[in-house]
Amino acid sequence: MAAGVAAWLPFARAAAIGWMPVASAPMPPPPRDKRHTRDELIILNVSGSRFQTWRNTLERYPDTLLGSTERDFFYHEETNEYFFDRDPDIFRHILNFYRTGKLHYPRHECISAYDEELAFFGIIPEIIGDCCYEEYKDRRRENAERIQDDEDNENGNDVTQLDLTIRQSMWRAFENPHTSTMALVFYYVTGFFIAVSVMANVVETVPCGTGSRAKEMSCGERYALAFFCLDTACVMIFTVEYLLRLIAAPSRYKFVKSVMSIIDVVAIMPYYIGLVMTDNEDVSGAFVTLRVFRVFRIFKFSRHSAGLRILGYTLKSCASELGFLLFSLTMAIIIFATVMFYAEKGSNSSKFTSIPAAFWYTIVTMTTLG
Repeated sequence: MAAGVAAWLPFARAAAIGWMPVASAPMPPPPRDKRHTRDELIILNVSGSRFQTWRNTLERYPDTLLGSTERDFFYHEETNEYFFDRDPDIFRHILNFYRTGKLHYPRHECISAYDEELAFFGIIPEIIGDCCYEEYKDRRRENAERIQDDEDNENGNDVTQLDLTIRQSMWRAFENPHTSTMALVFYYVTGFFIAVSVMANVVETVPCGTGSRAKEMSCGERYALAFFCLDTACVMIFTVEYLLRLIAAPSRYKFVKSVMSIIDVVAIMPYYIGLVMTDNEDVSGAFVTLRVFRVFRIFKFSRHSAGLRILGYTLKSCASELGFLLFSLTMAIIIFATVMFYAEKGSNSSKFTSIPAAFWYTIVTMTTLG
């Protein structure tokens, strides 16, 4: 090959500068790559979409379907091509792996379909590039959790009512209200009382005229008995629901320490504490502060809303990213608060008496003005 190149190289140089020397012999044929003379261009038909590539490109990975002799089982002599009844869109990424040696995950494709195509062509997903591997792992974990939830629901639906104990039937009704009419009624009743309790907690703070001493009174003070009866009815419903869930829970220890169980206890705790409190002003002041925890009843809606549960799962999966954002914001607050404190340290009219005193101004400035 080197001799052939040396023979026609002067002619190429002469042509490049615009003149051609007289040659006594014809120009030699251009050199050919011996690798491609032994190679063969093959056609891959994937559900009607045809792809062409070199045989050596596929044989670089002999442990896969296309790189081994197993592909001959899919060869059609009439059309002189290999036919695969698979997804052509995903196959583009698979063929690109043979060409470049780098496997990528297409984010717009279904993770289950992508895994099935990789398994069919004998490619292990662990070789996915670093640029796509984290996304692939997250999508695969979410899909596994979704499949597990579906299997649990199917297994629960396959069990007949005769095979369930009263405790199992109660827990099934709480977790899946659509299993029976009674469970659905209880589901909507508790949801209604949650909404009433939250609205009552808001309305009782609205001014409702003046009292006997010309002091403006809130609706909670003017109609104290009505709001107390309404709060009692709501708390009774919440208490019955919590006790029934505690009785029916498969694992009472896990149920008690769960987040939703803690929210239920915190939501009803102020009412029972208020019943045993005295009229002492100091104790009453502490009880007024404790009544703030009644606002946690709004989180009970998460049991009745699939959208809120999805939001919770999303925040949980993004905990590391949110933590990094909070860490970055904290660093910036400390840095700028320190700069502000020392910049105005010599001024007598400065309100930044310490670095923590400058935190509030820094937080408001960064979160509102950027």
